[in-house]
Amino acid sequence: MRLVNDIKVYSLMVEQPGIRLDKYVTEHCPELSRTQTQRLIADGEITVNDRGAKSGLKLSVGDRVSIKITPPTPSLLLPEAISLNIFHEDNDLLVVNKPAGLTVHPAPGHPRGTLANAILSHLSHPPNTDDQRPGIVHRLDKDTSGLIIVAKNSAAHTNLANQFKSRSIIKAYLALVRGRLTPEEGIIEAHIGRDTRDRKRMAVVAEGRGRPARTKYHVIRYIGNFTLLEVKPETGRTHQIRVHLAAIGYPIVGDATYGMKSPHLSRQFLHACLIGFHLPATDKYVEFKSELPPDLEQVLNNIR
Repeated sequence: MRLVNDIKVYSLMVEQPGIRLDKYVTEHCPELSRTQTQRLIADGEITVNDRGAKSGLKLSVGDRVSIKITPPTPSLLLPEAISLNIFHEDNDLLVVNKPAGLTVHPAPGHPRGTLANAILSHLSHPPNTDDQRPGIVHRLDKDTSGLIIVAKNSAAHTNLANQFKSRSIIKAYLALVRGRLTPEEGIIEAHIGRDTRDRKRMAVVAEGRGRPARTKYHVIRYIGNFTLLEVKPETGRTHQIRVHLAAIGYPIVGDATYGMKSPHLSRQFLHACLIGFHLPATDKYVEFKSELPPDLEQVLNNIR
């Protein structure tokens, strides 16, 4: 192990074949839990032979596994009385309609005022999951609004995480893109990985470098030179919808990272409008829907 700007960097050579990547890493880096390891793999901080990989990759003798561990945010996560728009709550979970502008969990530059802080304030007994991401099973970008599931206990967290892993959870988004997208229905399949020129961005990359990603869409209606879409990501890569739509030449309106700023609004027109999953306690399938928030509805009115 070597230290580079307070980041721990491990370079390991595999000596026995057939072991899963996530298991290999947790065995050779005891400071990492299985969950932390899988998160680092998903974030591209663990690579095999300098390429991104899946947690379940079976390693071969001679493979070089590289691991980067950034020190955790030093501040202690504290409860904050932030109002939550709760669509559903039971003993296992919350379904929250997150407003745009609310970061899901603390990160560099956003140590407070997050959904995670609000969850600690709302719950009488914090979930025993992750100190910095209590109950967080999946994420929405700061400036994406809509529905997000929060686990209230570790059993529910594991159950929901497995549903995401098996792709049995249904998610749908409403997105407004610049241009008249054709055909009216389609599937975008392209690997996604870190942009080599800007680590804060993701990008469509060659098959060997990133992770496979698949996004379905259909046109709801055309409005002038814009297209309102329903988008269903079948995988859960970082910024997946934004990257895929930009890659085919139809960036989301207001997305300054992958397209351009818009005079119509100050954030990307992306709203998580539907989520469907099985309740951990009963296995009953449920769906929740969220209408467009006022700022996005006003954009549609302005461009009609």
